[in-house]
Amino acid sequence: MAVPDTHRTIDAVWKLESAKIIAGLTRMVHDVGLAEELAQDALVAALEQWPAAGVPENPGAWLTTTAKRRAVDHMRRSRLLMHKQEQLAHERGQQPDTEPAVDQDADRDDVLRLMLISCHPVLPAGARAALTLRLLGGLTTQEIARAFLVTGAVITQRITAAKRTLAEERVAFDLPDGAELSERLASVLEVIYLIFNEGYSATFGDDLMRPGLCHEALRLGRLLAELAPQEAEVHGLVALMEIQASRSAARTGPSGAPVQLHEQNRGHWDQLLIRRGFTAMLRAREAGGTPGPYVLQAAIAVCHAQARAAEDTDWVQIAALYGSLARLLPTAVVQLNRAVALGMGYGPRAGLDLVDSLAAEPGLRTYHLLPSVRGDLLARLGRRQEARLEFERAAALTRNAAERAFLHRRADEMKGAGVPEPAGPTLGEAARGFLGRDDLGSATVRSYGQTLQRLCLALGDRRPLACLTAEDVARVFATCWGEGAAKTWNRHRSAVRSFGAWASLGDLAAGLERRTERPSRSGTRALDSGQLDALWSVPDLPLRERTLWRLLYESAAGVKTVLSLNVEDLDLDDRRARAGHTWVSWRSETARLLPRLLAGRTRGPVFLSHRRPGPSRAPAQADQCLDTGRRRLSYERAEYLFKETTKPLDPAADGYTLGQLKPHTGTAPAS
Repeated sequence: MAVPDTHRTIDAVWKLESAKIIAGLTRMVHDVGLAEELAQDALVAALEQWPAAGVPENPGAWLTTTAKRRAVDHMRRSRLLMHKQEQLAHERGQQPDTEPAVDQDADRDDVLRLMLISCHPVLPAGARAALTLRLLGGLTTQEIARAFLVTGAVITQRITAAKRTLAEERVAFDLPDGAELSERLASVLEVIYLIFNEGYSATFGDDLMRPGLCHEALRLGRLLAELAPQEAEVHGLVALMEIQASRSAARTGPSGAPVQLHEQNRGHWDQLLIRRGFTAMLRAREAGGTPGPYVLQAAIAVCHAQARAAEDTDWVQIAALYGSLARLLPTAVVQLNRAVALGMGYGPRAGLDLVDSLAAEPGLRTYHLLPSVRGDLLARLGRRQEARLEFERAAALTRNAAERAFLHRRADEMKGAGVPEPAGPTLGEAARGFLGRDDLGSATVRSYGQTLQRLCLALGDRRPLACLTAEDVARVFATCWGEGAAKTWNRHRSAVRSFGAWASLGDLAAGLERRTERPSRSGTRALDSGQLDALWSVPDLPLRERTLWRLLYESAAGVKTVLSLNVEDLDLDDRRARAGHTWVSWRSETARLLPRLLAGRTRGPVFLSHRRPGPSRAPAQADQCLDTGRRRLSYERAEYLFKETTKPLDPAADGYTLGQLKPHTGTAPAS
């Protein structure tokens, strides 16, 4: 088997087996964080050995056995759980190369215990969901971040802190019952449904679905229903997932392209799953009580499943159910789904009115289904050119290749039919031309680029430039920067005005008043010792950020001065660097980190971006590392990363600024 095929096999097996492996290891070592590390060791061993030796006959058993060996070795070295060591060592000797006996009940209980530990009340709500998605769903930090509309760095911090808390609190690996179980159910249900949704509509990749995640979520939901048979919401969630999963075979065509619900061949719906969904719904009703969010969503799924054909769907009933759900769970996504139902039950105008009222919702600003739904409603109203722009905007927002191709096809379907095509360049083409001018410095290109990238993302980079209006720009500003600082608002406003003048579009900022900038109290106050201790204790900080922040703190130099440093300027032995006509000096911690960051580089910027610039965004030679091809880290990006990382440390301050790392006069840091 070729190495790439082997790696794909390892990845597939890991997705299926990792939760069971981690759960079994947790039962052995009583530490979720350690269990995941041991499981990762087994994964690394597979990546090292399988490409040469071949994939074993039972790859899941191989990973399980290898992971347990790592656990036994760890327990022997640390002399933990001595009363179990002989038994575990004997098991190791009995099964060195053979397939271990499979105890399905033990696997089930272990995974369920792990799920409930991940959702333990000792953890904050966000950490519970993130940890469970990581351990039981196999999602990456970026996929979890997308689900919660936060950054990957925030999710990494939550997961690391959650593992540490579970270890410090010595949370028992037991199945809870009674009141304790009820406490955890809401979080557990949320997590299971997030896992299912990631499988049902994949955030990233080429495929629309990740069936393994759907199956895992269904398995966890069914297990939870066995554990809590009197909880209506548990049965409601299971019913919802069963019925949604029944449509999987009909959701894509032969080429993998998405097929809309009303166009699906209902003969391909899995009737067994539908019957299981109906049964779970009956159990939810038997449990009694006021219908909760999952029971209501399941009732909507039942309406779809009961219709023999799309035209038989009771959209009026579905709209009423969404109205009840919106009163119980008044989120923007629920309202968007309600708009679809209103559009089907009462006409596209009714749906469009609700969609337009959601345009300024911050949580939907990068949600591709908002312009997708709007495009569909506009198309049904005969407003094909507007619909085309919305489909293009939706395609720019989605990160799933199958959905992107589908949305581009829908946009192309809106062409012709007597609708004149606007002449001239698109917004994306104009933005690239504007930023590619020779008279713009690299810092200006970076700043203007952030503004225009957001405009292209929000409006679609294929939008004809001639269709761009000040009203469009004002809507983007209200959504993206309406709650931001005055300085940020004014910077983006200035960029838009310059772009509009260059493109001969007039004043695109006509509807945007310049805001009065006030000095930020938090931005001028140096961080105190407690805040610094919390910052230095943030787990899993990237080496680049840790080095930059330490250097800023120890040198008391300006941010732009430090970012302008080149490797050639450094004198590592004397702990200093030439910066123009002055010197930047540092102390022991920076001296320890800098050589690791440079990794043998002898030229170019000290602090580099993680991505190589595109062909149209080539930086000045002085701002590019010729060895790696990467450009100098920008001030804006460095400031953004620092603010995002420090938000959880002091939510009231909404994060710190890099200028706050500069100590007060007379209080230079000790070496």
